[in-house]
Parts: sequence; C-alpha cells; structure tokens
Amino acid sequence: MTPQIGFPLFLLITVLLLVGVVLTGFARRRGWHFTLVGAALAGLATAIWYAKELGQYYDLEAAGWITPFHLGLAKITTACYLLPLATGVATLRRPGVRPWHRAAAFLVLFLTLVTTVTGAWMLMASPRIGLD
Repeated sequence: MTPQIGFPLFLLITVLLLVGVVLTGFARRRGWHFTLVGAALAGLATAIWYAKELGQYYDLEAAGWITPFHLGLAKITTACYLLPLATGVATLRRPGVRPWHRAAAFLVLFLTLVTTVTGAWMLMASPRIGLD
C-alpha cells in the first residue's frame, strides 16, 4: 500500500477506533474498551509509520516553521498517550482516579486533533517531490 493511501486510511481507522474507545469508556464496557484501546494504538502506530513514509514525497522544510512545530507536537502527543494508559490502569485499582483518566483521555484526543490539523497544514504548505 502506498503512503498516499495508507496514511489517510490508517488515520481514519485510528479516529474511528478512538471514537469507539470513548463510547465504550463512557458505557463502562471494559472488555471492548481495552480491545479498542489496543487496536487504536496499533492504528496510530501504523498511521505514524505511513506519515513518515509520506513525508519523503514532500519538501517539508519548505513549509517553514510549521514543520518543526508539527513534528514536535506529534512527539509530545504520542508520549501523552501514556497518560490515559497509566491512569486507566490506576482506575482499575482506585476508582477515584477515573476523573483523571477521563481528563487525560480528552487531553490526548485534543492533542491528536491539533496534531492532525498541523500535519495537514504542513503537507499543504510543502511542495511535492517527484519520487514516484
């Protein structure tokens, strides 16, 4: 699969899985919630791999300041995925942690949205390189 197809496909899959994660979390369907969290993380990892491949088809440096901003934000966002994982595990032992888990989850969803927007901005501002 080419990066031009793989990246948007796995980004969409990841977003749909994250919607499922939120819905099963609110419904307290732990089994499905855990399964969808794992699937969303796998989808995210695949989307990131395709994003890196896709970057080879663009002169990302020509986009200016948005490139280092997006790449830095993407790293921060990816690291922040550990927050809802850690608080989710803690919630299993201490239900009082649940509000922190919810806040961490929504923070990561917000960061994911901002990262997606800045990534799209970066690609739109980058000239395409004729590799194919």
